[in-house]
Amino acid sequence: MDLLAPADLLQRAQAASDGGTPLRIEGLNVAKLIDARAQAPLRAALDEAELVHLDGSGISIGLRWMGGEPPPRRAGIDLMQDLCMQAAQSGEGVYLLGARPAVVAAAAGRLRAAAPGLRIAGTRDGYFDEAEVPQVVAAIRDSGARYLFVGISSPKKELFLQRHWSDLGVAVAMGVGGSFDVLSGMLPRAPLWMQRFGLEWLFRLALEPRRLGWRYVRTNFLYLLLLLRARLSPRYRACAVVRNAA
Repeated sequence: MDLLAPADLLQRAQAASDGGTPLRIEGLNVAKLIDARAQAPLRAALDEAELVHLDGSGISIGLRWMGGEPPPRRAGIDLMQDLCMQAAQSGEGVYLLGARPAVVAAAAGRLRAAAPGLRIAGTRDGYFDEAEVPQVVAAIRDSGARYLFVGISSPKKELFLQRHWSDLGVAVAMGVGGSFDVLSGMLPRAPLWMQRFGLEWLFRLALEPRRLGWRYVRTNFLYLLLLLRARLSPRYRACAVVRNAA
């Protein structure tokens, strides 16, 4: 994971858009970390991404518990909007891929309203099969977009970007999961106070308990076990002694 402050992330993206090395951004949260440990293709996709940012509050809490000093967390949906503001200011096109047709269209409209001057180079829903992938990739490339946001669930979005990265023709690409549903207004977002305290996961669980309940219980439990094992390891204790001595 790249422990960069949000402002530094935006600078990296702007440099890529200005002609620098293309930048593939992936966010890391607890569920994805646990899944990546069990799914080699997902882990490889994250390893190969140019930048993995701090997305989930659980990761931030875990880093602090292990003695780290993580930068301020910027949720993926917020970072996406920051990047769209940046694209609007520089006149670069944005492509939105994912969700249902009505959802991605509504998300595009709201992004335009929030970032005056934003140019939506193209949109495409996320419901396509493997045979259609070449046409999807070609449409993104031919759109001339510099920024690509992929609103598809994991691990599909990570694997899509990994496998077709060199053919997409964009400068910056980012997986944004279910952000289009929230941006479109189809799905509510947690109140600001829950966002500040890292409780968005609890809000989503209350909205979709049957879909998310077991997933959150499983991944959070396994993550806690990993943190406990790391805290109890001789390596951690040795590092703690050195920090205390300093």
